[in-house]
Amino acid sequence: MEHITSILKNIASPKDLKNLSLKQLQSLALEIRETIIKTVSKTGGHLAPNLGVVELTIALHCVFDTSVDRIIWDVGHQSYVHKLLTGRLAQFSTLRQYGGLSGFPKPEESIHDAFATGHSSTSISAALGMALTRDLKGEKHSVVAVIGDGSLTGGMAFEALNYAGHLKTNMIVVLNDNEMSIAPNVGALSGYLSRLRTDPKYSKGKDEIADLLQKIPHGPKLLKVVDRLKDSVKYLVVPGMLFEELGFTYLGPVDGHDTKAVLTMLQQAKAVSGPVLVHVITKKGKGYLPAEQNPDRYHGVGPFDLETGTVVKSQGPPSYTEVFGETIVKLAKEDDRIIGITAAMPSGTGLNSFAKEFPKRYFDVGIAEQHAVTMAAGMAATGYRPIAAIYSTFLQRAYDQVLHDVCMQNLPVTFALDRGGLVGDDGPTHHGVFDISFLRNIPNLVMMSPKDENELQHMLKTAVTYNGPVAIRYPRGNGIGISMDEKLQCLPIGKGEVIREGNDVLLLAIGNMVQEALKAAESLSAQGIEATVINARYTKPLDEELILNYAGRIKNIVTIEEHVLAGGFGSSILELFESSGLTDVKMKRLGLPDEFIEHGTQNQLRAQYGLTSAGIVDTVLNHHIHKNRTRKEFL
Repeated sequence: MEHITSILKNIASPKDLKNLSLKQLQSLALEIRETIIKTVSKTGGHLAPNLGVVELTIALHCVFDTSVDRIIWDVGHQSYVHKLLTGRLAQFSTLRQYGGLSGFPKPEESIHDAFATGHSSTSISAALGMALTRDLKGEKHSVVAVIGDGSLTGGMAFEALNYAGHLKTNMIVVLNDNEMSIAPNVGALSGYLSRLRTDPKYSKGKDEIADLLQKIPHGPKLLKVVDRLKDSVKYLVVPGMLFEELGFTYLGPVDGHDTKAVLTMLQQAKAVSGPVLVHVITKKGKGYLPAEQNPDRYHGVGPFDLETGTVVKSQGPPSYTEVFGETIVKLAKEDDRIIGITAAMPSGTGLNSFAKEFPKRYFDVGIAEQHAVTMAAGMAATGYRPIAAIYSTFLQRAYDQVLHDVCMQNLPVTFALDRGGLVGDDGPTHHGVFDISFLRNIPNLVMMSPKDENELQHMLKTAVTYNGPVAIRYPRGNGIGISMDEKLQCLPIGKGEVIREGNDVLLLAIGNMVQEALKAAESLSAQGIEATVINARYTKPLDEELILNYAGRIKNIVTIEEHVLAGGFGSSILELFESSGLTDVKMKRLGLPDEFIEHGTQNQLRAQYGLTSAGIVDTVLNHHIHKNRTRKEFL
């Protein structure tokens, strides 16, 4: 791929675009694509979405001034082009790297990032809020929400469209449609209708004709016929009537890779009073053949070979996601009540194999987690065993449905919470570090976390057999490489296991931290300190008998969790001790602090917060054996 940097390197801010010719803007688009492809091939990231919005982003920055105007990117995984055009070219090689640029909009990075995003379907609501406060202040700048057709499946987007149309305030919604074909809806007719609706002469002409018809015999009747005919024709030829009915002026569709056409459409939108929706047709992965041919695979991708597009895969055991997918297929073959549900993440959650094997029992609801959970509740209420496979961070969007629609009725829905814990390079919007806190307080819900991939498959068997709601939390990444049992078993509810005995310190761990606790115990043993390691398995209900029995004998206790400390697993242990009157223990909780954790690799972040075997050893030595104290005194 030829290296080009003649224009992009001279773009210090979006203002530098204003003086470029159309030909230069088109050349700039090529440079940007090259830069993104080369960078993401090394760092990993969201490739296909960004390649699809190059011309659109350039046009937005040509028409609007983001030092004053506000552009809100829905989800924000398509903001790489925006970052390159807003003075971050020199830092772009640090994209998604520890201490480097975020992969999402971040106001702390730039004044051009109007709003921090990372989850879907929020942009129109945020944009409307900014537009309303602009009006209250008497200001005149533009507010633009850029939302994909996938994000438009989220109910919140329609709530915002409905209210924006009702209020009639000035704002622009750019619908980045990267699924629809650029064929029948793009052409002279749609362009003509768009120009008519935005041309002030058209509105004036309509009013003049209406006044004239009102004055002639039978004119009012004729006017009604014309209006009905006009609406009928529009419904036939204009695909945006849904948005028109919601109160938006609809413009488009327009080819999102035609820079001149997009510039013209955005300039028209800027001139319209009231809410406007601009329909832009783009192609995910545009300009890089592997991404064009497999946009789903290259949506979020790890490092890859630039020439072939082959993704660099880490060697090792299967991932927890893969084990989940294989296990539910196995379970569904034995139980035809099992249903798989995802919210637009079939590959990310491992449901692809299930979808192929059981297409009639597989449901992808789009980006609509609230709907997914309540739909699962309806299925469970009729005797089925739905499994809602949703990333931990995305289940936050459906909290009320979990509580009210599933748990209050004690329905047998299984929540498979992938990416529980630190997820790495996507950062604070995607770390699944709050789920224990917001789930363990809900009555009827059982919550468990496997210590390894073998235990995960047994937990899934347990969950679909249990007559009530269950959440299983498991991490992103590969398992530990343990041998897998052929026969699946149900684990006793609320029972942990002792996997190492020692009399000096008690290590209470949950999920993937169990392995780190075991490694730490071996290191401590080499220093003459023997640790008991308990795999708690359940954060709710706790194995109270087991924990109290050991805590009553071993007074030095450390809890370990890849989760925030506030309200987490360690907090539940403290609550247990308080309610049981066990006060003569010395306890330290290891977990994440009360802050949003930045991006970085999982290993980097675990090391930073002491969630490694070395961190556990340091905690034991520093917390329980003070300087100048002997091991005898410790015991």
